[in-house]
Amino acid sequence: MKRIIIHWSAGTYYPTDYEKEHYHFLIDKDGVVHNGKFKPEDNEICRVGKYAAHTGGGNTGSIGVAFCAMAGFKNKNSAGDYPILKKQFESVMSFCASLCKKYNILITAQNVMTHYEFGLKNPKTTSAGKIDIIYLPPYPWVSKDEVGSFIRSKIKWYKLKGV
Repeated sequence: MKRIIIHWSAGTYYPTDYEKEHYHFLIDKDGVVHNGKFKPEDNEICRVGKYAAHTGGGNTGSIGVAFCAMAGFKNKNSAGDYPILKKQFESVMSFCASLCKKYNILITAQNVMTHYEFGLKNPKTTSAGKIDIIYLPPYPWVSKDEVGSFIRSKIKWYKLKGV
């Protein structure tokens, strides 16, 4: 596996069967990690119906991790009824640190990113224009263009901590 792409499900606080088909791991409001239908290794070679299709144009070699949250999000002033929670956020960061360690993934902007960042870097894919993740409700001062850096800093911290 060469990278991790972090998403929000745009759903409620618990994963649905549909969401489990699209992400390798989903983290609920309590910070509990749920496995998706497919293992990360299923995305080494993407075959129709046999991999987690989480990032248009970027699934091959990518682990998809999603916050179960953000249904109804419109903007930072209207985050919907299921905003990302601090406990949930920290659990995702810790879990991503463990994935980086397990798969020997360097924590850089090329290897650990949000779906939003992937879309910016790959404007000719169906990921272009995706808004996950442009806002972090537990950390409202983080601008949309700093979310990825903030996330990577947190993941590095958890990795150094020995998670």
